[in-house]
Amino acid sequence: MRISILFAVMLTSLSVIGQQKKGKHFYELKVYEYKTKQQEAVIDQYLADAFIPYTHRKGIKHIGAFTGRANDTSIIKKLYVLIPYKRIDEIPAINNALFSDPEVAQKGAAYLDADPSAVPYDRIVTYIIEGFRFSPTLTLPKLKSSYEDKVYELRSYEGPTEKRYRKKVEMFNEGGEIDLFARLNFNAVFYGEVISGPTMPNLMYMTSFENKEDRDAHWKTFSNDPQWKELSSRKEYEKTVSKNVTLFLKARPYSDY
Repeated sequence: MRISILFAVMLTSLSVIGQQKKGKHFYELKVYEYKTKQQEAVIDQYLADAFIPYTHRKGIKHIGAFTGRANDTSIIKKLYVLIPYKRIDEIPAINNALFSDPEVAQKGAAYLDADPSAVPYDRIVTYIIEGFRFSPTLTLPKLKSSYEDKVYELRSYEGPTEKRYRKKVEMFNEGGEIDLFARLNFNAVFYGEVISGPTMPNLMYMTSFENKEDRDAHWKTFSNDPQWKELSSRKEYEKTVSKNVTLFLKARPYSDY
């Protein structure tokens, strides 16, 4: 069994060498917090008609937009926008240029020129994420179901200390956890380290599934896999996560996923 596991890790390493030549992506995960359907409608219209077409014109092809699943009963709602960049300096440059773009000004007026007494959101929280060494770039999921059925699972792992956190990052990369997800067809969208955000030290990743039943079946297979049992039993990876936040999301109709 150990031979097959080592062989799988070796194959992953060869694949990673090719991936790393492409360079890493940086991700901006922008989280809109709001309370009303009216606010949501303004944000949706802005993203669909102004922001996402603007980023496409800037050469960013794949923007993800997500909200919680239908059973979300939180008072504060959240809409997640995932934007991949090839260089970290693109983030401020593209964001700043947005405000001088004539098409954005026209099509995003309801959002950009909203009266302070009727703001389209209560808060924006932003995470800047750097792609993992062994999975440096965003991958579009290969799913066939409708956007209503697809499940996007966003996970956040905070570390108890910076040193223990680094071991969890290693577990995903050199340890072979990314390879395990790939072998079991988890349709991962991205893996990355949060390099700036409200929760640190922290890594985040997103996997995707045809529906909730498909998601549950994948995780059951994962938990019973010999490679995972061997990897999770290593003492060097004990106590590397102090908090795990798991979110079940669905894509908005205008999302590129």
